[in-house]
Amino acid sequence: MASVLDDVEPGGSVAVVRLRSLGDSVLTTPALRILKRARPDLRVAVMVEDRFRAVFEDQPDTDEILPPRLDALRRFRPALCVNLHGGTRSAWMTRASGARRRAGFGHYRMNWAYNLHIPRAQQILGVERTVHTAEHLASAMFWLGAPACEIPRASLGSAPRASSASSSSAAVLHPFAATPEKTWPAEGFRTVARHLERSGMEVVIIGGAGDDFTPFRAWRTMPGAPLGEVKELLAGAALFVGNDSGPAHMAAAFGLPVVAIFGASDPAIWGPWRTQSEVVARSGGGGIGAVSAEAVLEALARLGVRA
Repeated sequence: MASVLDDVEPGGSVAVVRLRSLGDSVLTTPALRILKRARPDLRVAVMVEDRFRAVFEDQPDTDEILPPRLDALRRFRPALCVNLHGGTRSAWMTRASGARRRAGFGHYRMNWAYNLHIPRAQQILGVERTVHTAEHLASAMFWLGAPACEIPRASLGSAPRASSASSSSAAVLHPFAATPEKTWPAEGFRTVARHLERSGMEVVIIGGAGDDFTPFRAWRTMPGAPLGEVKELLAGAALFVGNDSGPAHMAAAFGLPVVAIFGASDPAIWGPWRTQSEVVARSGGGGIGAVSAEAVLEALARLGVRA
């Protein structure tokens, strides 16, 4: 029996609707790799907000990056439109894409927008456990007809900055997050930064333009750096330490050793994907603020970083 991908004509177009979220965008790239391996002849576009466009730039698995506008999607003329975002806007745009085949997760809201309803990842993968977000997104490609395979690491096309001679010894810290529940106290990161300096590493602090870098004035900071610059930094760095947030997934995509500090989120779903990593979380409650600096330093030691 022919699969959905078999039904797309040679050289046809497939649009993947992603829209937003840095971590989700990064974790979409394994699914794109699987799609392109299965059908290298297809022209694949990703629809994403401009602020996350750099995730998909310089990637062999993405032929075009579309702005989140219906006119742009319809001009691309997809034979197949796959919604990997799942929100109301993305469902509506998928429905109106003009694609003959419109796929989305059947257990999400607004599934009336699709004529192809992707089952839960557990059903596709034949497992009963909690699945990682990378597995969840990649499973959609298996259901559409890509051969089952090991789900690869996320991929970000970038090269380290030639002007940064010390980048190979840089430890990148991201001490910020979207919510207080996901933000480890600044003093903990300061303790980690001092420890890494004693280990002979250059410490670089990254974050958004609106983040408070005041506690980190003793170190090199990159407030509000464009995503492309963050990619270049991480591509040549040696280590990443940060909260459960998008930059941790970027670091994992470059294969960096990662220490990720978790609060309320489930590491089984959002932990660093396919890289050497340590997840540190407070056992028995207490929230992310109850994670001790000692626990993070012990995680660094397990990764081979000692003062």
